[in-house]
Amino acid sequence: MKILTIIGQLLGLVVLVPAVVVLTLWLDARSDDGPSVIFRGGVFTSGNLYQGPEPNWSFTDEVRLVELQLNATEDSRTTFIIESNGRIFVTCDYMGTSLGRLWKKWAVEAAEGDGAAELRIGDTRYQRSMRRITVGPEIDWVIEKKIAKYGGILTQEMIGSGETWVFEFEPRA
Repeated sequence: MKILTIIGQLLGLVVLVPAVVVLTLWLDARSDDGPSVIFRGGVFTSGNLYQGPEPNWSFTDEVRLVELQLNATEDSRTTFIIESNGRIFVTCDYMGTSLGRLWKKWAVEAAEGDGAAELRIGDTRYQRSMRRITVGPEIDWVIEKKIAKYGGILTQEMIGSGETWVFEFEPRA
């Protein structure tokens, strides 16, 4: 009987310690200047706000992840970025399920709200408006570029059915 108590206590520690560590890191990250690789972060407080003409976004071909802050939620996360024909896009996968929409709640809020957002790439912040697109020649561009840059599978059917959402980042008016 005593051995079962010891085993129970050890199993409790094995579960409890990692859970407390993850919870602490998650809570701490929510007030950070931007996201970590794993956890959402807080509002951007550093970086130079870009001023000037629309940039040549082709430099993002060498950038795997960017930081995205949706102004309505006042938090930030990392995401892929896709440049094509001088325009920039992000995709949001797993949107065809309730769990996916809960996990990627920011995409729902961007689509239903005003889409005001900031991208931070390196030490520069770009104020943008996110607009969800479902049709148009841009869809083919995004599919081709995402597969070439990140691999995986993406089809027009996935976008048309709502499994994957595509957002274009436009200059804020």
